[in-house]
Amino acid sequence: MDSTAAVLDDPSSNDVVTDVATINNRLGPLRVVFAGTPEFAATSLEALIRQQDALNIEIVAVYSQPDRKAGRGQKLSASAVKEVALAHDIPVEQPATFKKSVTEGIAAREILRTYHPDVMVVAAYGLILPTGVLTIPVFGCLNIHGSLLPRWRGAAPIHRALLAGDAETGITIMQMDKGLDTGDMLYKVSCAIEVGDSAASLHDKLAELGATAISTVLQDLSHYQAQATAQDDNEANYAEKLVKTEGGIDWTQPAIVIERQIRGLTPWPGAYTFLDGQRVKVLASLPVNDTQQTESPAGTIISVGRKAILVACGVDGNNDQQASTLAITTLQFAGSKPVTAEQICHGNQLNDGDQFTNNSN
Repeated sequence: MDSTAAVLDDPSSNDVVTDVATINNRLGPLRVVFAGTPEFAATSLEALIRQQDALNIEIVAVYSQPDRKAGRGQKLSASAVKEVALAHDIPVEQPATFKKSVTEGIAAREILRTYHPDVMVVAAYGLILPTGVLTIPVFGCLNIHGSLLPRWRGAAPIHRALLAGDAETGITIMQMDKGLDTGDMLYKVSCAIEVGDSAASLHDKLAELGATAISTVLQDLSHYQAQATAQDDNEANYAEKLVKTEGGIDWTQPAIVIERQIRGLTPWPGAYTFLDGQRVKVLASLPVNDTQQTESPAGTIISVGRKAILVACGVDGNNDQQASTLAITTLQFAGSKPVTAEQICHGNQLNDGDQFTNNSN
């Protein structure tokens, strides 16, 4: 989930209004511009569209990333947010930039002004919003962020929370400023990270939670802006954007680290290993059982069973004698469909003593 940042590129006298009386004395619905791109954002947009009357808002325009080529045919594809907007006959804008240093950026700012927005709601938009844009809406820009700020700032907070072994995460509605996810926090709601959660399942939970959270804030915007709380920068971590190479499994790592890697990188970029030089995707595993230890070298397949394939991993911090093990339940061999441990067992695709390696050599 990309996070939208703001950069200070020009001064502006059009300061954001957060005065309670100004908000409360408004006549008519709050004019909302929504900016987002993927499914995470589309969930919030759909919720706001359904609740326009109840929340006393009007979604006057939707901003989304330009259409991208996708699929084997590399045809231009609309974003999830754009599709929702078009289905409800809401105007869609897709500028490539808001930079005032280029003609397109200047034009994009002027178009935004024509919508006379009271507030802009931003969720995984993926486009930088300069300060000159943040101050166009009367009450500024609100970001739906998939983390309990300031825990994870940046592009991949959901994945980083899983990889780090966090017990919980959540949604923060933030008043955007010139920094990267550094703005004041208006509202936070937590979500437990359960044992079986992957990045995919946690994404869906937080998407729904984000929709509820932004609805709550817009229902009483003056209250939440008046109670805004500054972030503690000392507690912040940067959630770097994921890269494909992070999926490579190092079997010398403790099993708990590898188990988090599998869940945190599902569905993309996915965890993988190598068997006889061929890449094998590791799609799912069981929670680590601390009592299952081994003296076998890291990466060794200890047993191929119907319920799981037991693999030797590295020594964990609690035991300096025997290595930990990981019970894999689903794999995908190159050029094949995903298969369960039971299917592998019956198909003799793996044998006890086979060796997973960290590279194709």
